[in-house]
Amino acid sequence: MKQIIINADDFGRHVLINRAVETAVQEGMLRSATIMAGGAAFADAAELAVRTPALGVGIHLTLVDAAPVLPPAEIPTLVTEEGRFVPDHTALTVRVLRGMVSMDEVRAELAAQLRRVTAVGIRPTHADSHQHMHVLPGVIDVALDLCVAAHIPAMRAPYAPLFAGQFGGVGQFIGRAGLAALAHRAAAKARRRGIAVPDHFAGIVAGEAVDTAALTQIAAQLADGTTEVMLHPGTDTNALIRDCRWQHDFAAELAAACAPEVRAALAAEGAAVVNFQALAQ
Repeated sequence: MKQIIINADDFGRHVLINRAVETAVQEGMLRSATIMAGGAAFADAAELAVRTPALGVGIHLTLVDAAPVLPPAEIPTLVTEEGRFVPDHTALTVRVLRGMVSMDEVRAELAAQLRRVTAVGIRPTHADSHQHMHVLPGVIDVALDLCVAAHIPAMRAPYAPLFAGQFGGVGQFIGRAGLAALAHRAAAKARRRGIAVPDHFAGIVAGEAVDTAALTQIAAQLADGTTEVMLHPGTDTNALIRDCRWQHDFAAELAAACAPEVRAALAAEGAAVVNFQALAQ
């Protein structure tokens, strides 16, 4: 059996991302998204989630490139002098590996994010994280504890595709290999605690868009089991690049999630489009 989960990350980060999620559910194959509790458009996303039963909503645990939910004074090892999280995965990884991050603060902040999500009536279908930071040593154990306590049945394992997209050199290859190793370790830990993970992961982790051609190829070459495809769709690429400070073709990924070519390729493979609830079942 072949199943595909097309997941929209960063749900709640920006209203233009929320509108893309809404469109991709109504007109396309999107059935899963992960919500950012500290996102500027969280309230709008939560309202959309509650009124859209076809959409399985997980929690997008966030420790980088955003504002925290807790007051910065309560989590000093996680924030900069400006009171925001460190800017990216590299900065946080270095801090964690040097022992500069308090896992008690990680637990407090992620628990606060989870409380905000459940308080609006969302029962998370799964957990993943912004820039895959949940797989870091120490952080993965906190994330799993929270999932078990909250009865969150599934988690992303971002097995990084080593050669997807444009080759970015030796540094990119080493980074992807490291992420893949951490993802396999995280998946094993999750399964031991009764938390399901998809069998396969697709999506270009370096920020390139999974456009219609790329998603059609993924759909036409699905392996047996469940494959998660990570997307970051949006309705206005230029506005989102400006506001999110990320060079990414958001609109191309929205188009891919709605593309007839992708739907036809999935039909030819006999693949079911599902969300993470299928793993729990």
